[in-house]
Amino acid sequence: MSAGPEEPAWTVYIVRCVDQTLYTGIARDLCQRIAQHNAGTGAAYTRARRPVILVHQEPAPDRSTAQRREAVIKRLPVAAKRALAGG
Repeated sequence: MSAGPEEPAWTVYIVRCVDQTLYTGIARDLCQRIAQHNAGTGAAYTRARRPVILVHQEPAPDRSTAQRREAVIKRLPVAAKRALAGG
């Protein structure tokens, strides 16, 4: 199934966990991925830090681009990640 004209193929996202830490990931279906995090079936990091709230998202045309952007964000200092996440 291909993405529609308004829907990016991949999304790079940041969620804020209940302990105020930030988690960065990529997804094809962002709503489903956030639901997985909140159900405890997402990343191990977020399982003990639920619920999570989406605070930032960026479209990416393909998985490779999304993974590269995710890696850049993960290397940012905490202050820069918080700025991306809106404070």
